[in-house]
Amino acid sequence: MPDKRYAGFVWMMLLAFQFLLAGSLEAQQYDIRNSGAIGDGITDNTLFIQKAIDSCTITGGTVYIPKGTYLSGTLNLKSNVTLHLSVNAILLGQPAAKFYPYQDSGIHFYGEDWAKQALIFCKNQKNVAIEGKGTIDGQGAAFVTTTLKKPDRYKNRPYLLWFAGCENVSVTGVQLRNSAFWMQHYLGCKTVRIDGISIWNHSNKNNDMMDIDGCSNVTISNITGDSDDDGITIKSTSPLVSEHIVISNCILSSHCSAIKFGTESVGGFRNIAISNCVIKPSAQTTTIYGKPAGIGGLAMEIVDGGIMEHIVVSNLVIDGPEVPLFLRLGNRARKYIATAEMPKPGIMRDITISDVVATGAAITGCSVSGIAKANVENVSFNNIRIAFAGGGVPADVKRKIEELEDLYPEATMFGKLPAFGFFIRHVKGLRMSGISMSTLAPEQRPAFFVNDTKDFAILDIDTKQAGTSVLVSNSVDGLVSAKSSGKPVEDFLRKDGSSKNIKARLD
Repeated sequence: MPDKRYAGFVWMMLLAFQFLLAGSLEAQQYDIRNSGAIGDGITDNTLFIQKAIDSCTITGGTVYIPKGTYLSGTLNLKSNVTLHLSVNAILLGQPAAKFYPYQDSGIHFYGEDWAKQALIFCKNQKNVAIEGKGTIDGQGAAFVTTTLKKPDRYKNRPYLLWFAGCENVSVTGVQLRNSAFWMQHYLGCKTVRIDGISIWNHSNKNNDMMDIDGCSNVTISNITGDSDDDGITIKSTSPLVSEHIVISNCILSSHCSAIKFGTESVGGFRNIAISNCVIKPSAQTTTIYGKPAGIGGLAMEIVDGGIMEHIVVSNLVIDGPEVPLFLRLGNRARKYIATAEMPKPGIMRDITISDVVATGAAITGCSVSGIAKANVENVSFNNIRIAFAGGGVPADVKRKIEELEDLYPEATMFGKLPAFGFFIRHVKGLRMSGISMSTLAPEQRPAFFVNDTKDFAILDIDTKQAGTSVLVSNSVDGLVSAKSSGKPVEDFLRKDGSSKNIKARLD
């Protein structure tokens, strides 16, 4: 029979353990009101919220922002801290640059001389998260009058979120609104999850939706976003490569390019999959940059050296942007820092784009273009259906398209193209199949204009147009096929004398 005193001692120890455990669990949540924060939209809560973060990082846990409007300047998020915004909680950025001290990201990147501020800054930290159903609002319009003039148009405009050199970053559920600059910049981070957030960014110039920059192991999903500048933007502003990235199940609007690689490409882009996304016109009809329905749907650009390879894009619905698809290898060759070596022409290869439906495209046309000294290589398009505005005339076909290899890349950079569908130049290894294109207005340009291209196949064409569908110049080793319309091959394919081994097949 056990000693009753011993049993009582054990029972008391269990109660004490449970009490300590409950106290420990409770201690892991830090309500910012307990640090002095007041959600009246007037009180500056920077120090109070930072105190909660500093306490939380010691034990690990959650900093809780309850219902209310909490005005704040820069907050430094730290390891093992989850910032939780409850329903009807608003973290409101201070409307003046003095509340945002300059930060050093610890990573040399293009823009480091002027991109120095953020509402939430996180450097070299691990296991950090922002979550909840609340809102983070940067009051970006307050920075317009003093910052849009050159040469300081980029300075003193804080990001909303800035993570640099961090590991295991999670941003989920929250609503992000009105940044003074890019909405969020993830620079040199490893293992990033962005899921289920809502974004509205139409307050200022350079209002990108998000920028993934030299990061690896990134998942972006279930985003609903609307931005004046580029949407989901994959960058490489340093020698760090943006790689192992998945983007899926997003609804996006941008006055510029909704999904974009570049423009900075120093390290480059590798092993990226994009799927199941809808691109639609912005709900904001007035623009700072771009056009109400967007300039580009998918823009893939590499112009400052670096490499773009192993990219798969599938299941896109693109409604509205002027140019649905734009691939560009250029040679702007901009250094990311003054002491860096001059970038050599980049590499763009092994790209697959499939199952795209696009409507509302303008008269410009899509393009895949390299430069004479650097071809785009091994690109395939499968099951693509695009409705264009049409309206091209014979003079457009004869128009000389300048190389413009050192210019900023933009989907409309070449003007009206000599093909209403696809202008293809300086490409090696092109496969296109199941391409269906239509125009609202009559078209006198071909559907495809192929120049200085080697080893290409354009198969199963459906353009529903009279006259030439494919015009080939200075190209070799090509095959073009379409369903027979009873007309001779010459009415379907035209090629110049410098083109060799170009075959046509009417099925």
